[in-house]
Amino acid sequence: MSLSFDQAAELLDEIAESFPPALFDGLNGGVNLLREAKPDPELPDLCIMGEYCHDLLGRYINLYFGSFAVLAEQESWSPKTWARELRQTLSHELTHHMEARAGLHALDDKDAAEMDAWRKELGDED
Repeated sequence: MSLSFDQAAELLDEIAESFPPALFDGLNGGVNLLREAKPDPELPDLCIMGEYCHDLLGRYINLYFGSFAVLAEQESWSPKTWARELRQTLSHELTHHMEARAGLHALDDKDAAEMDAWRKELGDED
């Protein structure tokens, strides 16, 4: 079952409100649900679900509704699965935020290793 953008946004708001407010300190751009899907630039068959951004606009998290919708369609997600995936992705991006504030990069390193493994599996490594 696919959720509409508005349903997913409402669910994401509920999920975000369940996290301790301190996790959002310094996240001046908030959490944004964007309509589009975001293919990975290196592996276009994979979609980016979310990303932590720290740039001239500040610190913020973008989640990509279209990326979630693609997977939901492929895997026949239930509303419970939508909630789990949104929660997991928001938690992941908040961890990036907290690590960035602390000057750490363990999750960045883990993400890079996982992408290397995907490249090997898909035969796209040079």
